[in-house]
Amino acid sequence: MDGIGIGWPTLAEIWPYIGIGFAAQLVDGALGMAFGVICNSLLVGVLGLPPALASAKVHVVECFTTASSGLSHLYHRNIDKRLFFKLLLPGVIGGVTGAYLLTSIDASVVKPFVLGYLTLIGIYLLVRGIFWPPKPREAKSVAPLGLIGGFLDAAGGGGWGPVVTSNLLVQGVEPRKVIGTVNSVEFFLTIAVSATFIASIGVADLAGPTLGLILGGVAAAPIGAWAAKRLPVKPILIFVGLVLAATSVFGIWKTLG
Repeated sequence: MDGIGIGWPTLAEIWPYIGIGFAAQLVDGALGMAFGVICNSLLVGVLGLPPALASAKVHVVECFTTASSGLSHLYHRNIDKRLFFKLLLPGVIGGVTGAYLLTSIDASVVKPFVLGYLTLIGIYLLVRGIFWPPKPREAKSVAPLGLIGGFLDAAGGGGWGPVVTSNLLVQGVEPRKVIGTVNSVEFFLTIAVSATFIASIGVADLAGPTLGLILGGVAAAPIGAWAAKRLPVKPILIFVGLVLAATSVFGIWKTLG
């Protein structure tokens, strides 16, 4: 697996990544979360990529998928302008800080912590799914949530959606507006985070599977925006939580074993 991401792959090599990107973006578009954590869990936990490289790949892909998803949500009028601007700047600041930190730490040291974080995100989503729907409450903490979500998203290779979307839903914001707005802000977050990673580690290692993830993710984005209005949230959250937790625990077992 050491050569993954260097050079352009054959069609046979990128089909699995097209499938991963499609499935991850379908879930992300429907729930407003989980593209990064699904892809990153597989890249780090199963394929064994260094956390910084895996996070960089995911965020480069998300530049395309979030653009497509954001435009789809804009078309479906799923965006709250006030919430958008409250999340934008704190999210970007947190994301750039997290990306810089991740590239400054040795991969062998940070990898178990990243996988542990992804395991907790999976358990968190599972619990949220079991106790869905949340009790409506007034949204109060938005900017700090954006700052923390952006930082964890970059440093952990994913988590903007699980952290920000799920907490805004718990605070009682309309689900359709939360999903559309958080997805739209994520485009600007991923641009900033990707630029930080590229400045730190270069672009040579960002090819390969990245192309498959982009193709699959962009293809699924319009379907995800449509699904946000129609698919039941509870069973999807439970399923995604179980898959993420299991994948990340497997990655920890491989790393420590």
